[in-house]
Amino acid sequence: MNTERLWTKDFITVSVTNFLIYLIYYSLIVIIASYATDKFHASTSIAGLVASIFIIGMLIGRLGAGHIVEDIGSKRVLIVGTMFFIITSALYFAAINLPLLIIIRLLHGIAFGVASTAAGTMAAQIIPHNRRGEGISYYSMSVILGIALGPFFGILLTQHVDFNMIFIIISILAAISFAISFVVSEPSHRSFRQDQAKAVKSLHISNFVEYKVMPISVITLIIAFSYSGILAFISLYSKQIHLEEAASFFFLLYAIAVLISRPFSGRLFDARGATFVIYPCFVIFAVGMLLLSQVNHGITLLLAGALNGLGYGNFLSCGQAIAIKAAPPHRLGLATSTFFMFADLGAGVGPYLLGLLVPFTGYRGLYLLISIVILATIPLYYFLHGRKVSFE
Repeated sequence: MNTERLWTKDFITVSVTNFLIYLIYYSLIVIIASYATDKFHASTSIAGLVASIFIIGMLIGRLGAGHIVEDIGSKRVLIVGTMFFIITSALYFAAINLPLLIIIRLLHGIAFGVASTAAGTMAAQIIPHNRRGEGISYYSMSVILGIALGPFFGILLTQHVDFNMIFIIISILAAISFAISFVVSEPSHRSFRQDQAKAVKSLHISNFVEYKVMPISVITLIIAFSYSGILAFISLYSKQIHLEEAASFFFLLYAIAVLISRPFSGRLFDARGATFVIYPCFVIFAVGMLLLSQVNHGITLLLAGALNGLGYGNFLSCGQAIAIKAAPPHRLGLATSTFFMFADLGAGVGPYLLGLLVPFTGYRGLYLLISIVILATIPLYYFLHGRKVSFE
């Protein structure tokens, strides 16, 4: 019988730290464009740049963090990353013009990339090896809850306080994440083959990405690209179909579905293998998008939110677990950063590319098209990864 503990002090602390980081990111992503237009009278395109430049910074941060973690340890990188996160959160008060705001958003994205990659690496090192699927499932709830509750929290703040108070609250949350990062112990098994890790000094691409996780990362890019259509357009779509009130609970239903299903999907991943969980995630996610394209009533919109949580939310955690299992222990940092770089890239370019289609497809047609893309990813997953594993 398995006696290795999963819910240790370190696991809980790093999960809470990661949740706060993601909560800040997704709270700001839904309001920063409005801030740019309200305070600096930015055009829609420039406001979009202010929101999306964060993604570029995030990619830079992840690319560097995955490399540095192997050299100096995940705890040190987490502390430095969260400290940088406080500084960049507070810098919004110094944004006196649009160019400076754009630079601050870029720096904030770098800080996020560093801190979140270090947190993910620490979690992978802390989780018992034979409970990887279950552990990553629980840990990734910190990401999913941040994604789900962040937009709700951000919109709630704009309804009750001004932007200056929002930035104060964001800075306080960043400071809390920094403070509790000191509580986490450095994983004792950090230096698997440390001689190899310390040799990672050159600019060869293998020192910044982990090739063994590329197949699942490519799949994740497509799936994250598909999900970005919800993040970017659900508010506009709900306004068009006069379901704004129901839409305010969309991400709440998403989060509830994730919380209920995640413990079961994690155990199934460990007991039956990735294939047993991944294929249903694709189908459920596609059905959720299809239902979203046909919404006429509030209950249908909320059901679509729950299905998207079951599909996308569980895929993300299983995909991360696949990436971590595929990588050598001494390259967990690179595996984590590579996986999330592709997820971030899909989520970052998705709103712009999908937005180009909206004038031709409308929102209903867009979500229908996305459901087809998700289904088309199933055979791609099979050829890139699925055929190499079997139902256990």
